[in-house]
Amino acid sequence: MQRGHHQNVPGKRAPVFRLRLLAWYDAHARDLPWRKNRDPYPVWVSEIMLQQTRVAAVIQHYDDFLRRFPTVEKLARARQSSVLAVWSGLGYYRRARMLHAAAKMIVRELHGKFPQTSGDWRELPGIGRYTCAAIASIACDEPIAVVDGNVERVLSRVSSRRLSEQQVWHAAEDLLDRERPGDFNQAMMELGATVCTPKAPACLLCPVVELCATRGDLPGETKALPQKKREIHYALDHHSENGRPARVFLLQRPRDASLMPGMWELPEISSPGDHAKPLFKVKHSITVTDYTVSVWSSSPSNHTAGKWIAVRQLPKLAMTGLARKILRKAGVTKSAGVR
Repeated sequence: MQRGHHQNVPGKRAPVFRLRLLAWYDAHARDLPWRKNRDPYPVWVSEIMLQQTRVAAVIQHYDDFLRRFPTVEKLARARQSSVLAVWSGLGYYRRARMLHAAAKMIVRELHGKFPQTSGDWRELPGIGRYTCAAIASIACDEPIAVVDGNVERVLSRVSSRRLSEQQVWHAAEDLLDRERPGDFNQAMMELGATVCTPKAPACLLCPVVELCATRGDLPGETKALPQKKREIHYALDHHSENGRPARVFLLQRPRDASLMPGMWELPEISSPGDHAKPLFKVKHSITVTDYTVSVWSSSPSNHTAGKWIAVRQLPKLAMTGLARKILRKAGVTKSAGVR
């Protein structure tokens, strides 16, 4: 299908679609911390955090990150290990490394001035087609559409057919409100996240339901892939002083590891046997795998490649999210002090 043949998305009724969607967004948009202003720095940070991560998880880290790095200059001057430590728990750590690298480019090559167009934003590390359009439309008011999973689902249902990647981007561009591009893009994503959801869309609450050709699930919509199940085991050894945890034994992942390079974690071990009992178990999910994690009391004698780390240093350490979860559960750290 060529551009221009989008009569169901929703064609001549597009002005009504824009008006109703924006009115709904003005009244019902979630109060999210990165929507307080159009400053490019927090908008950029939030968009990187939101890549492949739920809003609820991002909210927990966003404020902490901006408290630690309130300006792009402070972020650029920080050590990568410090950036990763604050990012810990969000996962997909390459995003943090690219964010840090981009901050250095902005400060050193752009003299602290942020890009003003989507094309210029895309020149920075870690920023692709969606992210550059989102930042430029929200922070710079550039009339450019975005497409993420939410927008694609809304447009497919409104048009009652599956759209190719090219078609969905063309449809989004055709439908865009060019007077309020940032708000419109956020409204489309908000609609998909809160009303036009993957399962059981709330059509009765939809502001554009009368313009929708589907009004529900598309026939045969792709079902989510089942999560894989896996059991893993970790050794926990820590020392206390004056009744309080003082040191814990950790390993650092190789710096050339494909996943989470350079991050600190507990030593992974094989199962001690069916008849032994672990200290405790925790659940942890990474992408499409659900892990059952058994934590065992163990001396570091069998894994001497690690290092004893003072508990007071843990908030500044780039640790995996699973390691932080285990240490909280064990009482080695507190939720308020170490995420």
